[in-house]
Amino acid sequence: MRLSIVLMSALMSACLSAADVKKDNNQQTGKYSDNELAVKDWAKLDARPVPKWWQDAKFGIFIHWGVYAVPSYAPKGMYSEWYWHNKDAFPVAAKKQFRHDKTVAFHEEHYGDKTYQEFAPEFTADLFDAEHWANMFKASGAKYVVLTSKHHDGYTLWPNKEASESFGYPWNSMEVGPKRDIVGELTDAVNATGVRMGLYYSLWDWFNPVWEKSRDEYVDKVMLPQMYELVNKYEPAVLFTDGDWIMHYSKWRSVEFLDWLVDESPVKDDVVFNDRWGKVRKNHGGYYTTEYGAGLSDGSRPWEENRGVGFSFGFNRVETLEDYSSSKQLIFMLVDIVSRGGNFLLDVGPTADGRIPVIMEDRLIEIGKWMDVNGEAIYDTRPWIKDTQWSEGKNPGFSDEESFGDRRHGGYDVFELTINPKPGNAVKELYFSQKEGNVYGIMPAWPESGKIVVDDLQVSDKTVITMLGHDKPLAYKKVKGGVEVTLPTFVPGRAPSLYMWALKFANAK
Repeated sequence: MRLSIVLMSALMSACLSAADVKKDNNQQTGKYSDNELAVKDWAKLDARPVPKWWQDAKFGIFIHWGVYAVPSYAPKGMYSEWYWHNKDAFPVAAKKQFRHDKTVAFHEEHYGDKTYQEFAPEFTADLFDAEHWANMFKASGAKYVVLTSKHHDGYTLWPNKEASESFGYPWNSMEVGPKRDIVGELTDAVNATGVRMGLYYSLWDWFNPVWEKSRDEYVDKVMLPQMYELVNKYEPAVLFTDGDWIMHYSKWRSVEFLDWLVDESPVKDDVVFNDRWGKVRKNHGGYYTTEYGAGLSDGSRPWEENRGVGFSFGFNRVETLEDYSSSKQLIFMLVDIVSRGGNFLLDVGPTADGRIPVIMEDRLIEIGKWMDVNGEAIYDTRPWIKDTQWSEGKNPGFSDEESFGDRRHGGYDVFELTINPKPGNAVKELYFSQKEGNVYGIMPAWPESGKIVVDDLQVSDKTVITMLGHDKPLAYKKVKGGVEVTLPTFVPGRAPSLYMWALKFANAK
């Protein structure tokens, strides 16, 4: 009972209202509104271009792995990495609103009064093979990897003294569990393949005693030392922060840290960081992020959609085949995202003993096979004059600004937009990208006529049209408003790809 009261008290004290934050900032400045203050504070960082390598990369792999991989449970439609929070954060009466009562019931049935901390020795990672992981990520076509160095439970995947000292018991992967430096091993393996290695870091630890005692002390004595150590020791190419929403960026001292990151750190020239730094998402920071959503509508600001192969980021034992996206769905999502100028960070959730589930491996390898043929239309590209070409019919409503962003509860069916429309709805006939004087058009479906008209494309006598994976030029002719292309004829099973075929319009615009 005492533990529940303490946890409730900690969480209640953690919830600052927007009014309190604004009042606090005005007291600090005595001059500016909260929005005006943010513009001034973030001006230099907002003006820093997101490094080109990341904008060229387009596809990355996310990894959610930690102590939560031991119970590896969440009700369907929730995140298993939130197990500790869902089990202990709220009284049972409040859990029903969030379906946390199912986690409580699951834990009581299978583990009784076992604490979350007691799962740590069972997080063995005894089958973890960093080289196998790295080679598989390389084969997927991914250009960067982002590992959860620390999630909201505060357990670190590297030997960090602040984690254990602040919690008051061994709470890092060298002292309890694997007895290994997971971050170090995977960083070395991934870098050896030529893929860039990045790290996720949660600013907030749910139940850290130092946080409960003093937020300022937590930031000063736990969070900032951990972040400086991560950057100096492992030199990540990407820093993906999270857990930011509980406090204003000034409380996290975000600008102070980021100024050091881009001015003085060992990765100052090439490091990429996101927008999760304390109530500034999609307003300030590096690249903008969406989660299990449709991404953003255009590439006016670098952005990234992140989601899992299944619904949960961490491995969830109750998810079945229907909860996993197929390789085809994931490739469609990748193309859709890239056409609008975004990157796709696809997550896998390993098991507690260090295996990436075979179904997840299969998805990555199949994406890699598609990228081997069609990657030219993905890597290093930028949006064309339009991201897509619609057929005739009713637009299904995914072309306006309100349709984009996080859609965890609204759904986002990429097949409905392309190959499985509702009756009467229009579909996306082509997705576009461009680079080096070439335009690419990726077809979600093969026209029954064997021909496709590309609207708004300007060709000249120097234009050559091909299909990636097929070496013969395609016949075409100018038509009103565009170009009609005659597609090649293939024996069944001999097309360059199983789905989504890329046309290359060389010397066109």
